[in-house]
Amino acid sequence: MTESAPKRIGALTDTIPSQPPRSQWLDVWDQFKQHKGALIGGITFLTIILAVVVGPEIWWVDAQYLPKGREFINLRDTRPIYHALWDESAKVSWLYPLGTDNLGRDTLARMMQGGRVSIAVGLTAMLLSILLGTLIGVTAGYFRRLDGPLMRLTDLFLALPLLPMILVASLLFREALSKTFGVEGGVFVLVVGLIGITSWMHTARIVRGDVLALKEREFILAAQSIGTKPSKLVMRHLLPNVMSPIMVSATLGIAVAIITESALSFLGFGFPPDFPTWGRLLNDSVDRMDLYPERVLWPGLAISLTVLSVNYLGDGLRDALDPRIRGR
Repeated sequence: MTESAPKRIGALTDTIPSQPPRSQWLDVWDQFKQHKGALIGGITFLTIILAVVVGPEIWWVDAQYLPKGREFINLRDTRPIYHALWDESAKVSWLYPLGTDNLGRDTLARMMQGGRVSIAVGLTAMLLSILLGTLIGVTAGYFRRLDGPLMRLTDLFLALPLLPMILVASLLFREALSKTFGVEGGVFVLVVGLIGITSWMHTARIVRGDVLALKEREFILAAQSIGTKPSKLVMRHLLPNVMSPIMVSATLGIAVAIITESALSFLGFGFPPDFPTWGRLLNDSVDRMDLYPERVLWPGLAISLTVLSVNYLGDGLRDALDPRIRGR
């Protein structure tokens, strides 16, 4: 008995791990890789962002370039180069692979420039809506006295007809913002502000529900018992535990913002005609859609691919960041 006791004590005290602990982000990445749609969606979305950011810098034609004289006659209404495969009489130019519009402007250059504006609007509006939704959701979930008024405000915004309200607001504030920030800058601030202010409600509801559940957990009660200030408790304990729904709402918010901006530009309430966005390109192509259907196809396809890839990316992040289903 006396000889075996030291061995047992040594075995109990030998707690040095043989390997360093595995990072939680590696588990998230392993779960994300299992979602093939999310992986493809993320690659597609990153490719689109790279194309619209780098493409206009290396493409040799400016999106705003207007040919004149004989050049205008030769370049006006050219078809994409693939039309030459089945129609030898088609008016094509090998220097403009996607053709030109009725003013001789390069469609590929306008697609890349328009994508840069549309994605910039989507990302900026998403950040604004996520900031508002998280702030209202955390405040409503943590402070019981503010829960009722903030949730009634959320219900009020959900009950409003958002698209007509955005159209009316764009008419009311367009001139004032254009005088302050310029034509393009004023429209950008207007569109981003309207989309961000009218799309925070779902994030606020999701964050509030998670905060209400977390507020009763033992680690929150322990932090309150030692006198932790509410601001520190929210920043150190609550927000890190609600990052999963926030990130999922962020990815889906990009898709909503891009669709809303495209709808505004398509209806003529967005950016001016000489400032391309994907929605503006759709608007310009409708009148000549019967003769040149590809002019509607390209911006519509870009919007669809972007929104679809972002939706799949959001699904994959939701599965990867949720510890309850990680590893399934």
